[in-house]
Amino acid sequence: MATVVSLAGGLGLTVLGLGQADQAVASFDAASWVWSQTKGEVARINGVTAKVDTRVDVPIARGHAVQVSQTDRFVIIRDVATGRIGHMDLSSLKQFWIDSTSPGLGVRVALQDDSAFVVDTVQGQVQQIDPRTLGKVGPPLRFPPGITGGVFDGQGKLWIAAPSEGTVTAIAPAVLPSQAPGEGGAAAAASAPQQVRTEAVAPGAHDLTLSTLEDGVAVLNRTTNALSTILDGQAVQPPVTLDLSGPGSLAPRTDGQSVPVTVSDARSVTVVNNNQVRAEFTVPGSGDELQPAVAWQGYFYVADGDNGRVHVFDAAGKARKDIEFSRPGGRLELEVREGYLFINAPGSSTARVVDGSHQVRTVDKYADDVLGGDPPPVPDTPAPPPPKPRKPPVAKPSAPRNVKAAAGNAEARVTWQAANDNGAPITRYVVTGAGKTFQVGADQRSVTVTGLTNGETYEFEVHAVNRKGDGPSRTSNSVKPTSEVPDAPTAVTAEARPDGTVVVSWPAANGQGLDIRRYTVTAISEGGSAPIGDSGETSLTIAAGQLEYGKQYAFTVVSINERGAGSEASPVSGSVVPYNKPGKPEGVDAATVGDRAGAIQVSWQAAAENGRAITKYVVAAGGRSTDVTGMSTTLTGFGAGENVAVEVRAVNEAGEGAPGTATARTVAAPKVTVTGVTTTFNTATVAFSVDAGGASNTTCSVAASGAGTASGSCSSLTVKSLKPSTSYDFTVTAKNAAGTVTAKSTKTTAALFGTATCTNGAEGDTATYCDRDVSGRNGNEIFAVTSQDGTQVGWAKPGTRLQAYCKKRGTEIYAYIYNDHKRSTWWVQVNYEGKNYIPWAWLNLDGGDDINVLPTC
Repeated sequence: MATVVSLAGGLGLTVLGLGQADQAVASFDAASWVWSQTKGEVARINGVTAKVDTRVDVPIARGHAVQVSQTDRFVIIRDVATGRIGHMDLSSLKQFWIDSTSPGLGVRVALQDDSAFVVDTVQGQVQQIDPRTLGKVGPPLRFPPGITGGVFDGQGKLWIAAPSEGTVTAIAPAVLPSQAPGEGGAAAAASAPQQVRTEAVAPGAHDLTLSTLEDGVAVLNRTTNALSTILDGQAVQPPVTLDLSGPGSLAPRTDGQSVPVTVSDARSVTVVNNNQVRAEFTVPGSGDELQPAVAWQGYFYVADGDNGRVHVFDAAGKARKDIEFSRPGGRLELEVREGYLFINAPGSSTARVVDGSHQVRTVDKYADDVLGGDPPPVPDTPAPPPPKPRKPPVAKPSAPRNVKAAAGNAEARVTWQAANDNGAPITRYVVTGAGKTFQVGADQRSVTVTGLTNGETYEFEVHAVNRKGDGPSRTSNSVKPTSEVPDAPTAVTAEARPDGTVVVSWPAANGQGLDIRRYTVTAISEGGSAPIGDSGETSLTIAAGQLEYGKQYAFTVVSINERGAGSEASPVSGSVVPYNKPGKPEGVDAATVGDRAGAIQVSWQAAAENGRAITKYVVAAGGRSTDVTGMSTTLTGFGAGENVAVEVRAVNEAGEGAPGTATARTVAAPKVTVTGVTTTFNTATVAFSVDAGGASNTTCSVAASGAGTASGSCSSLTVKSLKPSTSYDFTVTAKNAAGTVTAKSTKTTAALFGTATCTNGAEGDTATYCDRDVSGRNGNEIFAVTSQDGTQVGWAKPGTRLQAYCKKRGTEIYAYIYNDHKRSTWWVQVNYEGKNYIPWAWLNLDGGDDINVLPTC
């Protein structure tokens, strides 16, 4: 019985009544829910059996990226494309609440035990919610915009990093009331979440990433490669600076105390334990799509999206057997839960479960014999993706663009736009001026220099650094700090438009008696903020492609007056998600449908959404178009043997994207060529060739005029039960979905011979009976008619070969012992001094002595 069918309401989640046994299964703790993007469903994997026991259809999110947060009791699903949140209470699988967040990357849901938070990294807002209702718990905690993190440690504290301040903060969730609303009794009001610890781990404007531990957090300063470890109840340990060739990354959660730091571009991993480097190893292969290494039971698992595998290394950094996915369909998801490592490929039909002994088992996510089974048909396997372009040579970065300085009161704010990384990620920017040097994170790109003297002139130089070294510097304009600074704009709004642009607007700022000459706009995203452009007006249009589609951004504006003095930053705008028309579908493949006339099968890989969910694909061919919600379809109505050009376009809120193209030929009627006919006296083997026209199920047959037929092979067929020395027309018929064709050939069957047979007996007259023709009756005598009373034409010596023409009834002849007691009224017309007759009793026909092979005279 399909128990879990589809989500209704905001996310489409519906559960039909479960019995007590099903509910017991639902709360099984060694399990993990995983997402299947192509199917649009979540499946629960039992870690013990490595099998799926429940599937839940989420049709409204099909084809979208989805974030799954889970505990033993709750599953919260966030649709990245729409921002919708759906909820399941696994103790009952009956109650659902729907909420909504801003769409796009930049918001995440953190869930542990009965505590849940919605973390808006762009706005810097952290809101606790009740996982039973998705209702808010207390007021939100506010941080500077552009935070990162939002992951629980093993003790139930949520950790947030604020790169602009260089700090990390631990949040203790509020205790929820013991009873949910509506369950009876007055539920006590929940307290508010509390910031219980904040530690400085880096200078402000450095890039930070974190990985939570069982009792704390590890924080990597990606600008200086310094790794800090903060443990519960202990002072912050001095950081260890790692010798990395590029910006490092951390998995969100670390199992154990050994923290792996991954440099994706260099395909290297450095393992740190207790502030000591314990192992260093290089991940084989090519490409820069390595995901952060995940620690599990002393091993390290490194997902490699470019190569469809997870590389495995032991504690010493020795490579173990890889875990391969033939078609992962995108980024792999690795999560340690309940004593197992679960590895999900959202775009694939399979997942993997790794136990504590590092044994790997494959999971069929589409298993049908489970709750919520009966899956839709699996589409044809799409064509493999095109090869990735060859990476350009790696070099030092270029000079930063648009380096500018704006004066403040005894300070100056230096901003710039990104340098070209020239093939190696930028690790940091270095700013020098006023006798000072600052290191700034690659995702920050602004710094405020304080302690300056009003009225003095300052200039600043900025250069970028990657693993190849320091790039060239670019110098800012000159500025003189002053107390005459303008006000900031009082409000900022942002609008993402369908052409990929983002328009940022604000009211004119108060120049406090001086003219406002320009405004500088800064874009804030998860973990970073960077100037995006300048405008002399009260709006700025950010060009399409300058911001990442599908990612959340907010904006602040600084006003600059005629003396080059700048204001404080404005309030932060609301978040927007840049979007554009979808990308071109890749791997478009068109193929002949071999068993259907006028049809072709078209399949493709998902196009880049470019910031908005793809609502459909439009498949056009032959002047017609078809709307498709999946990634394959069958087109019909074309002519036989027609070459069909196909275009596939993805559609989202912005419109139709560029087409992916392919060409296929429909099934053509077959063509038959007879290449030869080989006969015996009673069979004919017809050899022929068939051009099937692309069909998968062509059928072939041969018919002999006035005789039998044969069917089967489309290269050679044998017709049996023919008559000897007879001319036949052989008609070959080939049939497929597009039509039926025939070809003919004429051939005469071979002559049938028989052997005149009379074998002497053992004694007396019988011993010489067959030796010669004598007066009176004898064996092998030949007559003009079918009777021994007629005129005898002659006598055939035993062993004489005689061509047989036909058969005719006559006087019964008994051959006695001289031919195995053969008795018959059949006479055979033979070639003996013309066409005359010999009793069949004295003539043994070739091929088994079957009188029925002869026609009747």
